[in-house]
Amino acid sequence: MEINNIGTNAGVIWNLLNENGKLTETKLKKESGLAGAEFFAALGWLAREGKINVVVEEKGAKSCEYYTLNA
Repeated sequence: MEINNIGTNAGVIWNLLNENGKLTETKLKKESGLAGAEFFAALGWLAREGKINVVVEEKGAKSCEYYTLNA
């Protein structure tokens, strides 16, 4: 992984969240085409800049985590 690509990958994730509102980690990984360290480094970049949130929605006995953009 090249350090210079982290910001670019963060932009890919930001754009997906901007277009879709909220996505699960699985859906976000699939749609971004990023895997492993590249995906989590990009999420870390966005989190450090305060641009994303993790929202937990309770659905009966199950809970589901979504990533969203900070308002």
